[in-house]
Amino acid sequence: MSRSQSSAVPGVEHHTTSVAGTELHYVTAGTAGEPVLLVHGFPETWWTFHKLIPLLARDHRVVAVDLPGVGDSAADGSDFGSVLAATALHELIEHLGWGPVHLTGQDIAGNTIFRLAATYPDDVRSLTAIETGLSGFGWERFADVAHGGAWHVGALATPGIAEFVFTGRARDYFAQYWYPHLTWVPGAVTDTDLDEFARTYERPNGWRGMHGLYAAALAEGDDIKALADAKTLAAPVLAVGAMSHPSTAETMRQVAANDVTVVHLESVGHHPALEAPDQLANALSEFIASIRP
Repeated sequence: MSRSQSSAVPGVEHHTTSVAGTELHYVTAGTAGEPVLLVHGFPETWWTFHKLIPLLARDHRVVAVDLPGVGDSAADGSDFGSVLAATALHELIEHLGWGPVHLTGQDIAGNTIFRLAATYPDDVRSLTAIETGLSGFGWERFADVAHGGAWHVGALATPGIAEFVFTGRARDYFAQYWYPHLTWVPGAVTDTDLDEFARTYERPNGWRGMHGLYAAALAEGDDIKALADAKTLAAPVLAVGAMSHPSTAETMRQVAANDVTVVHLESVGHHPALEAPDQLANALSEFIASIRP
């Protein structure tokens, strides 16, 4: 699928900008209301929110990014860890002039969104964590295959392995392994979705961004814990759990300075934006409405 085809999502406009020394691709929708920033996980791009964006854009300005090195963002020689990603999002918020935003992220974006909220608190009006964890607070267990961890963590964290294993096979991996195991709503992930995700992961250097995030996640536990110990996450926090509930809530309660609002999406897998966009939109909208002045 070409980017021009993916832009068929109603009201979505595509943009690129230079931030943190790299080129970032992002989409926007909506013309009024409090801004919402959506940050994807693995093996995703901004496209994972294509069902959610029109629902939120009824009442909000919405921006969804391709994380640095992922999707249609530049796959250059940058160090694509959570430090660069958080800095890039901070500079994007400044570029848009939309701050503070209601920051929403999932999966491997956990460290990035936490860094952004903890390091640049004026950028973030609220933080929503979906199906995610944090380094230093148990995330590392996902790399321990001897105790229920997942092999893809080590593959993505090791330089060159993802390219060696997945080149020419990304769509098959997504279609036959990843999404069948981690989505619980039948038909939620379509051939169009698989084509769009595979399109960008199969481009030259298309795994650099995820390699950077996973490699950083295995090494930055002490750094994340230090940010959490400083109690700088003062923004209201919503924890959305689905197949991993209550893991996200338990993690966010350890790092938030205030109480955490918890939503559990029952009978939904690891990708709520694709599987239950209406439920997720309602949860986000109710949470945002509850913290308006």
